[in-house]
Amino acid sequence: MAAERITPYFAIQDRGIDDGDSSGVAEALQDLVTSQRLAVLATQSEGQPYASLVAFTPTPDLQYLLFATGRATRKYANLSAQKKVALLFENTSNQESDFHAATAATAVGSAEELHGPEGGHAARELLARHPHLPDFVKAPSTALFRVRVEQYTMVRRFQTVVILQRRQ
Repeated sequence: MAAERITPYFAIQDRGIDDGDSSGVAEALQDLVTSQRLAVLATQSEGQPYASLVAFTPTPDLQYLLFATGRATRKYANLSAQKKVALLFENTSNQESDFHAATAATAVGSAEELHGPEGGHAARELLARHPHLPDFVKAPSTALFRVRVEQYTMVRRFQTVVILQRRQ
């Protein structure tokens, strides 16, 4: 079912370093992204990278990722200056077994601040997944963002690399 939601929008473009196992890529990506509630957001400004933790929610087809941030943050300033971002999702447990079982994915795309009805929809989606954040998400000092994902790079077991590129 996950493959049916993702594959109309993303295609396996390149398999990079590969152990020959690319089966279930769409399902594995869907499982990883939907099982995580937090991601590391990478932004940059004036050539300097910056990483921060964000609560997010994906759309069912993984085309978009939604998150909120305070307008008085470095993250917001960076997003205002440069729309290109990356988000990292991972399922590690900080154990030795991670070297054999861990999966990580990086989503690369462009972020846009949402206003009006789109912002209201994003707030509802975020709160459906993060019901403990209403004061933050609804605050006038909070900005809501949508990332249009252009590419996912998924790494499984530190050796299988699969790139899913947005179809044109």
